[in-house]
Amino acid sequence: MATRNRKRILYIAILGILASFAVLTVQRCIVRAARVQHASAPAPYFPAGSDWTQDISHAPLDPQSSAIINWLANAGGWGNRNRMHIDFAMRVLTADASTPKVRFHKGSTWYSPDSDEVSSIPLPKGGGLEGQDGYRCNGGDCHLIVVDRAEGKLYEAFAADYADGAMSAAFLAVWDLNRVYPPSGRGNQCTSADAAGLPIAPLLFNADELAAGSINHAIRFVLPNDRIRAQVFVHPATHAGAPKGPDLAPPMGVLFRLKASYDMSQLTPAARVVARAMQRYGMYLSDGGQIALTAQNDLDTNTKYADLGFNSHSMYPLQVSDFEVVQVPTPISLTYDCVRNK
Repeated sequence: MATRNRKRILYIAILGILASFAVLTVQRCIVRAARVQHASAPAPYFPAGSDWTQDISHAPLDPQSSAIINWLANAGGWGNRNRMHIDFAMRVLTADASTPKVRFHKGSTWYSPDSDEVSSIPLPKGGGLEGQDGYRCNGGDCHLIVVDRAEGKLYEAFAADYADGAMSAAFLAVWDLNRVYPPSGRGNQCTSADAAGLPIAPLLFNADELAAGSINHAIRFVLPNDRIRAQVFVHPATHAGAPKGPDLAPPMGVLFRLKASYDMSQLTPAARVVARAMQRYGMYLSDGGQIALTAQNDLDTNTKYADLGFNSHSMYPLQVSDFEVVQVPTPISLTYDCVRNK
């Protein structure tokens, strides 16, 4: 009898533990759902006339669309073993009137005249560089992105590092958030914190946008350098970096669009938000690399990707053959002779 009672007590205890675990799980789901339900998409960085905010869902295809897509697919596709992987290392920090500014000086490999020269730069407390815990660069590209909407400026730096009370970088672009830039951007033959000369932040998607169910801009994507056409770029890109691909390779600045016929059932609900943006706004080839897509790190957003069931593999179902090429502007030969727009 004592043995039966012990078994009964043990059984009841196990049931209690399981019930408590179930309650905690439900509570966590409710909290996550509440966070997602109240998420709102961030305001656009630039005015509505900017290239990356245009609806291109019905724009004409380039006559070479099929040839370019077929070449890229046969050349190995996206990189990373032909999988549309997502990099979450890039942070977008927010500054305001209370944000302290630190001294800024040119790095040892300063890009001139491509870069903007400033004496100081806002540095939000608790922020960090791309892929770093703070503002010290311990290897890698180490991009710094700071948006100050009140000041109307977007700071994007490459090879940034903070030491001895000052920030340095190899390159710095200070974008005017109140300006609709012309097709030649900051200037023909001028690079940016990306090789294409395009801004980075407006082309990153983030967890708040996925939770809100809408991305209202084009998306940044990259390809390995041997799969980007050498020595040319097309607007709105203004530079090309060091691509090595043949004439059939897509040029820097090209706009890819996900086909309207793509079967969305292959994707999770959050991934469908990204895919719909690829259909409506497309994605611009912005740099060379092995990781196709870049999303904003969720350290600086209200929503977390994990709460949405979204991760670095979520866009794996998308193949190069699922895309088409929007009509390509006239290619411009790369000369590196940067002439800045006023």
